[in-house]
Amino acid sequence: MKKHIISVLVENKSGVLSRIAALFAARGFNIDSLAVGETENPKVSRMTIVSEGEENVLEQVVKQLRRLIDVISVSDYTKKGLDYVGRELVLVKVDAPASKRSEIIEIVDIFRAKTVDVSLNALSIEITGTEEKIQAFLSLMHDFKIKEIVRTGKIAIVRENQSNNNQ
Repeated sequence: MKKHIISVLVENKSGVLSRIAALFAARGFNIDSLAVGETENPKVSRMTIVSEGEENVLEQVVKQLRRLIDVISVSDYTKKGLDYVGRELVLVKVDAPASKRSEIIEIVDIFRAKTVDVSLNALSIEITGTEEKIQAFLSLMHDFKIKEIVRTGKIAIVRENQSNNNQ
């Protein structure tokens, strides 16, 4: 099974998210991550859904999404030949006693992350990047006892030279 990144443009109305989530649930698909936000048009929102499943069944879900009221367009970014840029934002709070703080900050700098909050015994760090970059960073942070993690879920945008293909 393969992870699919599905972008859904919808009218910015209440109830749309629940109808889309219900469609995935009815087909037995878990939504691995979901990010929703307003687009350049405040009346339109973009939903970026990451879900793992068999190609043919997910294709049926995409077709059913296209038929829902308030859905403007649906694109499966993982289609063959469709290139995209994907990122995720993570906030992580780690134990940071004075004896370990400089080591943590060095790792933060290597990953081009940012320290966004400092307290007596903890650091809160912001990191953005690919899933691989974030996993590598988090695996290093586990050595320092992670207290809390908050993730946005993946967001993605099609590269310009392909933005009108495979819609």
